[in-house]
Amino acid sequence: MNKLISKIGAAIVTVTVFLFALCLIVDFTFGSFLVCMFLPIGYIMMAAGFQNESKSERRVSANVGLVLAAIYATFILIVYFAQNTSVRLDNLNEQAKSILDFKRCGLIFNYDLLGYGMMALSTFFIGLSIEAKSKSEKWLKGLMVAHGIFFISCFVMPMTGVFANASNGESGKGGSIALVIWCAYFLPIGILSFIHFGKKK
Repeated sequence: MNKLISKIGAAIVTVTVFLFALCLIVDFTFGSFLVCMFLPIGYIMMAAGFQNESKSERRVSANVGLVLAAIYATFILIVYFAQNTSVRLDNLNEQAKSILDFKRCGLIFNYDLLGYGMMALSTFFIGLSIEAKSKSEKWLKGLMVAHGIFFISCFVMPMTGVFANASNGESGKGGSIALVIWCAYFLPIGILSFIHFGKKK
C-alpha cells in the first residue's frame, strides 16, 4: 500500500506537470490553474513515500521535506482555488483584483512564489534523504537537491519589487517561458520517482 500510494503520487506529479506545460503553451489559463491544484496533492503523496522509506540517520531530513511539502500545498491550493473561483467568477473591483488576481503580480502572486519556494526546499531535504544506489536514483537525488536552489529566487525576488511593473496584468511571454522550462526540469523528477516506487525490494 505504501509504495502504491507513493507511485500514484509520482504519476500525478508527472501528469500534472506535463499538462501544466501544455496549458502554458496553448495559453489556457483556467486549465493551468486547475492542474496546479492537483500537483501538490500528488507531491505530498510522493514525498510521504520517500519519508516512509528513509533510513533512521536520514529521517530528520525526510521529515523536514514532508512538512515543507504540506506548507507548499497550503499556499498553492489557496492561490489557485482563489483564481478559479473568486477571481474568475466574481465581479471584483480594481483594489481586490490587484491583491487577488494572479496576473496582477500582487499579494497572491507573491504567495505563489513563496509556495514554490517551500517546494524547492522540500525537494532539497527529500533529495538528501534518498539513499541512491542505481543510476536512475542518483539522477533523481541530484535533480531534487539541485532543485532546492529555486528557493532563493522564489523567496528573495518578491521582496525586490521586480514584479511591481507587472501590476497591469500584462506580464508578457517571459513568465510563461520560464515556467515551461521549469516543467521540463521537474518532469524527470516525477518520472524517476515513479520508476523508483515501482521497483521491488
